[in-house]
Amino acid sequence: MERRTFIKSAGALAVAPTLAARPQAAAVAAKTSRPAAVASRNGLKAVELAFKKMTEREDPLDAAIAGVNLVEADPEEMSVGYGGLPNEDGVVELDASVMHGPTHNAGSVASLRNIMHPSKVAKLVMTRTDHALLVGEGALRFARMHGFREENLLTEAARKVWLAWKETLSERDDRFPPQSMDQLEPKLRERYQRFQKRETGTINCCCVNAAGDIAGVTTTSGLAFKIPGRVGDSPIIGAGLYVDNDYGACGSTGRGEANLLNLSSFLGVEEMRRGLAPKDAGMAVLRRIVEHNVDPRLRDEGGRPNFNVSFYLVNKAGQTAGCALFAGRAGQYAVCDEQGSRHEDLAVLFE
Repeated sequence: MERRTFIKSAGALAVAPTLAARPQAAAVAAKTSRPAAVASRNGLKAVELAFKKMTEREDPLDAAIAGVNLVEADPEEMSVGYGGLPNEDGVVELDASVMHGPTHNAGSVASLRNIMHPSKVAKLVMTRTDHALLVGEGALRFARMHGFREENLLTEAARKVWLAWKETLSERDDRFPPQSMDQLEPKLRERYQRFQKRETGTINCCCVNAAGDIAGVTTTSGLAFKIPGRVGDSPIIGAGLYVDNDYGACGSTGRGEANLLNLSSFLGVEEMRRGLAPKDAGMAVLRRIVEHNVDPRLRDEGGRPNFNVSFYLVNKAGQTAGCALFAGRAGQYAVCDEQGSRHEDLAVLFE
């Protein structure tokens, strides 16, 4: 036997028992699975639709994407899709990722302009290419190739908030700020004050169906007024989203850089693989972020992070959790299971 043939045969024999064991373990777990969908607080309608579609036997990834599409198309949601706040140049740039547990495949797009539903494009990257991530002009050309229509994603409301930020950014430029913030409608004034503090927003949705198959999607317009081309954690597999069909899924919102530096979503699923319940897994990841957050610029007077990060987890049995460093402005997450859709309080590391 040739050496190359022998090595390949020996490798196949070594791997075979492991490959055979995983489907068997999944089948056992699936018997106790109950369908559930979990999302960030802005995803209540998303989890309702995702859960409904799973009961109609749609694939959990298609169900999750259909759910977040509602938020991507909502002009009132300024952190996702149409109406999302733009970069510092006034251009909306979107990021998204999807991951499918049964095939352990994923796709994502970053810095995508003029396309309302980046989550749909991310799925096409997964199913129609041999790549996992497309960015910028290449992602846009790919979307156009597959029939997506370009449109202006900057709504009038988002433009006004961006302009107020632009005009009050510095006292040393030639722009005149609004004479009074009262010139902004009350709702826009509140949003301006939020995003002036560089608050972040995103939607993550993770689902498990009755067969125990798991999938997830994360989609965002990213950090408000970011440097053009900035990419956060949302389109990075392992950072803003991760799925293992034998154990669970984890997605995130909040400071993307913290998740990029800790591969947080992968770690959340890894903690569930080690046997932790979703809530305990999420809290373990938060503690890891705090441990690694040593830059004084990113710490408050008490040594705690001066930013927030939240995680949304579901395991194969259908148990869900939402965890955050701080309760923050929202303080809740969305979940839908056999008991219906609802908001539940986040478990927080710091009161």
